[in-house]
Amino acid sequence: MRRISRRTLLTAGSVAVTAAAAGLYLRENRGPAQVMPTAPAGDERLTQEHSEARGRTVDFYTAVPDGYGDGRGLPVCLILHGGSKRPADFAGLGLGRFLTEAVQRGAAPFVLAGATGDQLAWKPHGDDDPQRMAHEEIPAWCAARDFDTTRLAAWGWSMGGSGALLLAATFPSFVRAVAAFSPAVAPGDAVFRAAPNLRPTPIGLWCGRDDNLYDNVRALPVRRAAGSYGDGNHNFAYWSTAIPAAFDFIAATLSSA
Repeated sequence: MRRISRRTLLTAGSVAVTAAAAGLYLRENRGPAQVMPTAPAGDERLTQEHSEARGRTVDFYTAVPDGYGDGRGLPVCLILHGGSKRPADFAGLGLGRFLTEAVQRGAAPFVLAGATGDQLAWKPHGDDDPQRMAHEEIPAWCAARDFDTTRLAAWGWSMGGSGALLLAATFPSFVRAVAAFSPAVAPGDAVFRAAPNLRPTPIGLWCGRDDNLYDNVRALPVRRAAGSYGDGNHNFAYWSTAIPAAFDFIAATLSSA
């Protein structure tokens, strides 16, 4: 796969992000196997819901940490996936296991919840509006399960990382915090333009130094409350090493009433 130079990424703006969504650099780079925790998953479900915002039936994933039953009363972290993963992949990525591991480590418990977004971006295009699904419908599906939707955070990687940032910027005070892994951003795009709206929201940013998006992520005009830039590329081999710190950050923002 052709690598795009950092100079190109820094100057290409939103056009580069659109091209990336078509597969130029949002596709996960191959690398070593991802970290997989040994903690057990708790109540982990994959069901289907009809999304009016998307005009179709979507997969809806939820995970509750082991030992917390069906998760009733727990706050929620919304998952916005990247271009190459879907909710059907989340259990295999160990997300439920990472969640239990975080709680066993001392983090306050919360629920993970995510649904199938578009392959290109978490923003409206035509009659398909995955952003509205994330803003309105996923919380409603969570409320129907008696999760505490008055306390929400958002987490995403790659396309989903930029989608989570844009969600928080578009709807101020909707989420308490955003954790973004290697968000697919470029100077001049919608996330950069909306960055002033993110000032009140704690932001965690993680990106590998070998990721083609590294310079763009470093250039994001947001105040970083958590995160790091470590050795790694654009894949779950790197992102899985960042999940524990991200889940600790999310738990801390969701733990207060």
